[in-house]
Order: sequence, then structure tokens, then C-alpha cells
Amino acid sequence: MTRILTALVLIPLVVWVVLAGPQWSLLAIMALVGLIAFHEFDAIAGAQGIAKSGGAGMAAGLVVLFAPEPVWVAIVILAVVLMVVELRQADLAKAMPGAATALLGVIYIFGAWRCALALRQINPHWLMIALLVSWAGDTAALYVGRSIGRHKLAPRVSPSKTWEGFIGSVVGGVLAAGIYAHYLIPSAPLWLVLAVAAAGNIAGQLGDLCESAFKRGAGVKDSGTTLPGHGGWLDRIDSSLFSIPVVYALLRVLV
Repeated sequence: MTRILTALVLIPLVVWVVLAGPQWSLLAIMALVGLIAFHEFDAIAGAQGIAKSGGAGMAAGLVVLFAPEPVWVAIVILAVVLMVVELRQADLAKAMPGAATALLGVIYIFGAWRCALALRQINPHWLMIALLVSWAGDTAALYVGRSIGRHKLAPRVSPSKTWEGFIGSVVGGVLAAGIYAHYLIPSAPLWLVLAVAAAGNIAGQLGDLCESAFKRGAGVKDSGTTLPGHGGWLDRIDSSLFSIPVVYALLRVLV
């Protein structure tokens, strides 16, 4: 019940911000959620014995989110800065993995947010589809997996996930995107919507598995406890952090 109530509060807010909210509201939400998610990512890294980047990593994330184009220049500079920052480590064996992990977290979270901003500029409804394929897919996977799931998808990473749930997620995400686009992006070719939705959903499921692998390696169940019924914020957005860049990249290539 707590999980459902949390979703009932968050989903309308996200829909309004994406489709109707001013640009500053989207940036504010992304900055706040991104910082919390990065803090959780940092904690997972720390639980694996990797030096936390702390405030330096958070600041780097905000730079990626707000830097003018071309953003890759900012990323290169940040890579250099993070390497220099890691020179403070008493144990220099932690300097390289610390800098690499910090940069991974920054690109993983805030790089995906930059793709979301670019996707919204193309059409806010495409950004909604990038989110919807994961939301609808997660729900479909849950019910299909519980009902007929028999074959384990990735038992070492996430023992409860099945191939049946994986397929159900793809079908659910594609159907939801097809219906949404039919009414709200009628000019989009059906083949494009279905292809983008399928790729985005599969990417989102891989994103969920990757975060699960990081958590399992760290020996933690959830990335945090600040989101009732969902664990941490990184747990909630892990799929979208993969689906959004894939949807954006495909639209840039195919349209």
C-alpha cells in the first residue's frame, strides 16, 4: 500500500513537470533527485570499499546538468578534476577506482538527465514515452512474473526476475507507448514508436539489473530508505537512467 501511495503522489507530479511545467521546475526536480541518487550511488561504492567522492562528485553532477553545450567538454574537464581530487587519498591504491567510480556515477545519473532535457526539446511526449516504457513495463513484469514466471533471468543478480517477466515487461511497455503515441504523437510512424519503445524498455530492464548487481556487490538490499515503499531514489529511477538515453539516441538516428 505504501508503494502505491508513493506512486500516486509522484507520478502526477512528474507528468505535470514533463508536459506542462516550466523549464526551471524540470531542472530543479532533476537536480534534487540527481543529487540524492548520486549520494546513494556513492554510498553503494563506499560499501564496496571504494573511496566516496562526496561533495566533489555532487558538484560535478550539477556541472554536467547545467553546463552549456557541448557538454562533453565539461565531462572531460571533470574527469581531470576528479582525478586531481583523488590525490588526497591516504591510500593511493584507492585514487584510480575512486575517480573512475565518481565519473561513472556523474555520467550515469546526470548524463541521463541531460538526455532527458534534450528529449523534452524534441517533444515532451517522447520524454514521457521514455519514462512510460519503464513504468508500464515494471508493472507488467511484476504480474506476469508472479503468474507464470518459471525461468530465471539473472539468478546471481536478481533471483526473483524471470524471462517470462522480461517478455511481459517488453510487451507492456510497447503497448503503453503505442497507445500513448496514437493519441498524443499521432504524426509519429507506428514502426518508430514500437521500435523505440521496445529498445527503451529493454534498456530500462538492463538498468535495473545493473543497479541490482551494484547493490548485491555492496551487500545492500536498497540504495536508500527515503522513498517509502520503493527504497531509495536510485532504486526508483534506475530503469529510466538507461531508457532515456536510448530513446533519445534512437530518435536522433532514426528521425
